[in-house]
Amino acid sequence: MPSEIPASIRIHPRDTVAVALRPLASGEVVDGLALREDVGQGHKFALADIAAGDTVVKYGQPIGRAKQAIPAGGHVHTHNVETALAGELAYAPRPGEAQAHAPRAGTDLTWQGYLRADGRAATRNEIWILPTVGCVGMTAEQVAREAQGRHAALIAAGRIDGVHAFAHPHGCSQLGDDLDGTRALLAGLAASPNAAGVLLLGLGCESNQLDALVAAVPVWARSKLRMLSSQSAGNEIEEAGRLVDELVEEAARARRVELPLSALTIGLKCGGSDGFSGLTANPLLGRLSETISDAGGKAILTEIPEIFGAEQALLDRATSREVFEAAAGLVNRFKRYYLDQGLPVSENPSPGNLAGGITTLEEKSLGAVQKAGSAPLCDVIDYGGQASVPGVTLLEAPGNDAVSSTALAASGATLVLFTTGRGTPLGFPVPTVKVSSNRRLSEAKPHWIDFDASIALDLGQDAADAAFLQRICAIASGEATASERGGQRAIAVWKRGVTL
Repeated sequence: MPSEIPASIRIHPRDTVAVALRPLASGEVVDGLALREDVGQGHKFALADIAAGDTVVKYGQPIGRAKQAIPAGGHVHTHNVETALAGELAYAPRPGEAQAHAPRAGTDLTWQGYLRADGRAATRNEIWILPTVGCVGMTAEQVAREAQGRHAALIAAGRIDGVHAFAHPHGCSQLGDDLDGTRALLAGLAASPNAAGVLLLGLGCESNQLDALVAAVPVWARSKLRMLSSQSAGNEIEEAGRLVDELVEEAARARRVELPLSALTIGLKCGGSDGFSGLTANPLLGRLSETISDAGGKAILTEIPEIFGAEQALLDRATSREVFEAAAGLVNRFKRYYLDQGLPVSENPSPGNLAGGITTLEEKSLGAVQKAGSAPLCDVIDYGGQASVPGVTLLEAPGNDAVSSTALAASGATLVLFTTGRGTPLGFPVPTVKVSSNRRLSEAKPHWIDFDASIALDLGQDAADAAFLQRICAIASGEATASERGGQRAIAVWKRGVTL
């Protein structure tokens, strides 16, 4: 049986705060300290008197400064702590400062996946319909529904894993880099190993023309494409259906084979974080990222605004000066994106994060970057780019759940591992594994959650890691996630420019 979870935890010896692991009442004595007020689960309290202006420390790092004096045992949150983040910074390598990375013990675990002709591995064998423009999004969904019905027997037999359309409102009335971003994102999705075949469905008069979109798809992925312009077709529903049927027939020939962990490409994401996310779920992903990276697989980290305040530790793990400079430039470019809109770079956390106990962006970021563990930072890619280097890749994308998760799928992730303390039902093009940071969420929303990371608190990290790796291998091998069972599949495009 699990042991009783303690009342609080001090994460690092340098910390000036502790985190409540259960709701704590005013006057309660915790580790010899009487609390001055109620402290909610996941929230922080001061371990000693903190003077106004002093740095508040969690994870052994600054998470902000005290706006007023905070007595020992006092609740530490937005009413008495503020961010210390400002604008762009001049980053420089700090030799010897990187967290030492000891390769994790090898594992002989394997999974059953589809090995594609280009050498990449897939966790699903699906047909995707990608509209070039919002005008044919509903058409794409109709074609997918009808194809699902026609091929229900093949799907039930496991010969293909489904036919899915991913509608979006973009592809026209866009200019320049904004249009290029939409095209790059769709091209990346078209290249996904999980899509055995792809129908690119156009309207005909949109800015995102079919020929330009095809040209943006990597050469090695173009053979699985079919294209249709609705304005040039007779009955576009019937013609699209015939093209999908061709793709289904080809995809049904594929079979799952035994594959090593090195064949996995995982996307790392957190959404609706709480005070437990940096204690349980994100470190769990970090240890898995180390395991996958050490085996020769790929882990993709994004949500650049949720790195602000924790970026130096990540930069210190860059494997070359070129990677360091690319990552530092990406962070500053994102800060400039905020500043050019007249917004502070610290315009985060969200209301849900605040309610869950996260106080500042520094605190959120220090918890978020743990999803990559201490694995080396090996590459940096633009939005819509493809991850190609074993180890951790840093991907350009914002923190928004739907936008960043879609970007992870488009960059080659065949699983998105999504940690959450508040919960969300939404899933994305590739299997989206929801990992709860706390037991309350996993028990309340079993139809949302695939794994409860809070078991690390009472069963220990090793037991949690072993159970999680087994679960990931099962899902990679075809076991449906909660969002797949619920029919939760969507994409979102990062819209950055004007709309005509």
